[in-house]
Amino acid sequence: MELLMSIVVGVSFMVGTYLIMARSLLSVVIGLNMLAHGSHLLLLTMAGLKTGAPPLLDRPETAFSDPLPQALILTAIVISFGITAFTIAIAYRTYKVYQTDDLEQLRGSPDE
Repeated sequence: MELLMSIVVGVSFMVGTYLIMARSLLSVVIGLNMLAHGSHLLLLTMAGLKTGAPPLLDRPETAFSDPLPQALILTAIVISFGITAFTIAIAYRTYKVYQTDDLEQLRGSPDE
């Protein structure tokens, strides 16, 4: 299962990197999202995909799952949601001001 997750992480990083290098602002925002999701899956995979009971004291089970990676991923999801909202707001404002989402047109002239 870790091999499959590693392949999914690699594909997610590839797609995210490709989209970040695109000419559209929307593609850049989607690429950042893909990189964020890839990093979430990477954290989950590196922690180990284990099965077990939740770590509660009144249970008689002996195999418990580790809650720390899940807490780290939850924090990373919240941070990536905030970054996504910020980049969408910046992209929308840029489109409203300059009437284009093409990054080559937003670059400006060489003498600036």
